[in-house]
Amino acid sequence: MRVVLQKVSEASVESDGIIRSIGRGYCLLVGVSVDSSKKDATKLAEKIAASRNFEDEDGKINLSIKQVCGEILSISQFTLIADTRKGNRPSFSKSAKREQAMELYDHFNQVLKEQGLDVTTGFFGEMMNVSLTNEGPITIIYESQNGSIV
Repeated sequence: MRVVLQKVSEASVESDGIIRSIGRGYCLLVGVSVDSSKKDATKLAEKIAASRNFEDEDGKINLSIKQVCGEILSISQFTLIADTRKGNRPSFSKSAKREQAMELYDHFNQVLKEQGLDVTTGFFGEMMNVSLTNEGPITIIYESQNGSIV
């Protein structure tokens, strides 16, 4: 399972004229592979909730999203699991099928909520337009395999 975290001052996602948005926080792009498990989803959610990516009063990146009362926009994105080793067309054969991906994506978001975070989700399995203002810029890739952060 792979998550791309972008620290944002604002972010939104739109599908079929419906817009969901957040203010300051994280825009998370969440990719689920065929090998992903609930342990992976739990580990990643806990790691992201505890990660210190916000500036303190001295300008040092030292505060968590909880400490700054930030929000999360979580967007499922199967293309994060693309295999680009051969040819010019990415392969998505290692991306989880819809049922598995939805179950783990939902579990990931539930664990974030259990950590006390305000989570807004994208539109699972739909075409979406994502807009954001990356703050910093800070973009970090988190990955878990076999229940461990890698």
